[in-house]
Amino acid sequence: MKDTMATMAPAQRTTMKAIVREKYGSPDVLELRNTDRPAIDDDGVLVRVRAASINAYDWHTMRGLPFLARMGGGLRRPKSRAMGVDVAGQVEAVGKNVTRFRVGDEVYGARAGSLAEYVRGGPQSFLVPKPAGLTFEQAAAVPMAATTALQGLRDKGQLKPGQRVLINGATGGVGTFAVQIAKAFGAHVTAVCSTRNVDMVRAIGADEIIDYTREDFTRTGQRYDLILDVAAHRSLSDCRRVLAPEGILVIVGAPGDGRRMLPIVARLLAAMVMSRFGTQKLLPFLAKNSKEDLLLLKDLIESGKVRPVIDRTYPLNETADAMRYLEEGHARGKVVITVS
Repeated sequence: MKDTMATMAPAQRTTMKAIVREKYGSPDVLELRNTDRPAIDDDGVLVRVRAASINAYDWHTMRGLPFLARMGGGLRRPKSRAMGVDVAGQVEAVGKNVTRFRVGDEVYGARAGSLAEYVRGGPQSFLVPKPAGLTFEQAAAVPMAATTALQGLRDKGQLKPGQRVLINGATGGVGTFAVQIAKAFGAHVTAVCSTRNVDMVRAIGADEIIDYTREDFTRTGQRYDLILDVAAHRSLSDCRRVLAPEGILVIVGAPGDGRRMLPIVARLLAAMVMSRFGTQKLLPFLAKNSKEDLLLLKDLIESGKVRPVIDRTYPLNETADAMRYLEEGHARGKVVITVS
């Protein structure tokens, strides 16, 4: 009888543990609380979260900086207490109309509130089958960072086989995926990183490496067809110097620490003006959630062309510490949260 009750208990739970915040601020605002477990309707899916990961997006959301980030999420305090986007887990329950998933399926993707024991999905949710061969922690590292790298290179950068591509900021979440995706698409890849990261970047496939502590990539005399600028620590004029005459600069990162609006706006306006004169293009970029791209990334991973790089993992109750580490800006790859 005890065994039967133990088996039934999880299905009867109406609460779960989740990371929440009541206000904007430092990682100190993040709390682990008991909250209501999501309910699903006939078209819904309930996912048991096994792992999540955090991105720069998450600490911007946490702090409400730059202030423009609050426009849709609440000016004085956040409209939603939930945190997290990247998720990997198992389908716990499905509505009677759901045919795409079955209980027990392993999935990954993007769902608001992923820093919790459960998340809810629906017909339009960005959830797809998890790549075979990956742990839940590895799969959770993929969605936002890899989608940003993929769309930045393929869509905004119009990457073609044989092109010379430079990844500035090659060791963070987006950068490590960008090096591998550019290689998978047939590019010759130069990665910019610090001395301590040279071996890691070489291991993920970079053809050439520029150690920025010893050499200025804007003064090497090399020209690149495409630059994916994740680090955003050099001026647009400096970057143009190493762009091919018809090259494209895709701007992913924000200047400084990304908290002040004025430098961001100034950089975006300057990019728009510079792109109007001459043949080089300087293009700001924000990624969009996409089921199709999650499936393409699944294929790239299963073919061995792309692998997630994980720096550190933290349990759910140490999410605040994970966010502090991410804010330091020295993560090598992704920071992952294990949920169960």
